[in-house]
Amino acid sequence: MASQKWLAIIGVCEDGLSGLSSAARSLIDTAEIIVGGERHLAMLPEDRRSRLVWASPIEETIQQIIDCRGKSLCVLASGDPLWFGIGTTLLKRIPIEEISIVPSPSTFSLICARLGWSQNEVETLSLCGRPAALLQSYIYPKAKVLILSSGKETPQIAAKILCNRNFSNSKITVLEHLNGTKERIISSLANQWQSFSEFADLNAIAVECIPEPEAKILSRMAGLPDDAYQHDGQLTKREVRAITLSALAPNAGELLWDVGAGCGSIAIEWMRSHPRCQAIAIEKSRTHFIAENAIALGTPNLKIIKGKAPEVLKDLATPDAIFIGGGATVTDLFETCWESLRSQGRLVANVVTLEGEQKLFQWQQKYGGTLTQISISHAEAIGSFLGWKPMRPVTQWKTIKP
Repeated sequence: MASQKWLAIIGVCEDGLSGLSSAARSLIDTAEIIVGGERHLAMLPEDRRSRLVWASPIEETIQQIIDCRGKSLCVLASGDPLWFGIGTTLLKRIPIEEISIVPSPSTFSLICARLGWSQNEVETLSLCGRPAALLQSYIYPKAKVLILSSGKETPQIAAKILCNRNFSNSKITVLEHLNGTKERIISSLANQWQSFSEFADLNAIAVECIPEPEAKILSRMAGLPDDAYQHDGQLTKREVRAITLSALAPNAGELLWDVGAGCGSIAIEWMRSHPRCQAIAIEKSRTHFIAENAIALGTPNLKIIKGKAPEVLKDLATPDAIFIGGGATVTDLFETCWESLRSQGRLVANVVTLEGEQKLFQWQQKYGGTLTQISISHAEAIGSFLGWKPMRPVTQWKTIKP
């Protein structure tokens, strides 16, 4: 493997080459091959060097870059290449020892500079090539959200999402061609989206989230209201869900299998806990509920497998945690899950039947862990008085694989 730094990744803003450091200019000037989008390549003077324009899909160009190992190659990127940028993608395939990276100010830092916002107090996401539904989990009172747009339609799409969540008084600022000669900043309210002017393709969005009194506030903490979900009754209830997510203990970047996912509530709240959390929902019959809920609650990248476990579990990515919410008595289900779980991974199973309890007891005797019975009661009217009405108790087994 080559150890020489043959690949340079240079972040460029709208002010072009004039905004670059001498070190960045030198890397561009000495490169044999230049890679970038048409906008960035147009900033360079004409010469005889080879130029590669990003293909769609981008993987084709990435492979061309890798095939050029040993030659001097420069990639022109937007702003900070490691913040929702091509630098992150290339580093998955090429070691940092072979790369020089020179960032420019990110779009997010430029927005904060224009609006006087502190970078450590904002939420950031990219909708470039990503579902707009990702915005859903960033909407909460007083949130300041910075969005990389996928195009000129993105501001209207964001405004519609805010209005549908009863955050229609939110202030939307659209910033075009930041740091360039065509820079333009337009501010409006989300509820005025129908009167928005046409925006430039190159734009970013800043949102100050302001709820209406009737807005439903959805925390990222486990235990969303039951009515936040579309379901047919197969739903892990709010209090039990919060306890279950606590037992599963999601960490950033981890993968969950939600086996017998019902309407997908456990997988969805696992993913809402951190933007890098991933989940696979396995369900034989209610996948339409899972898909609808995932979009509505900001986790459109939830992977949904329609089929019966354990047969459909083969060849899935190795999980960091597994939740068995249905099918605990199915032959070979636990054995397949246990074999698939990584070392130090967590397994949590909930049951409500005596047969299910018997199965959990057998597993606990063999594999250790803790058995807990969850009993919840709510106060309800008894005539003119209040009394406690218990929910069906849930037995939960939790263990960690050695």
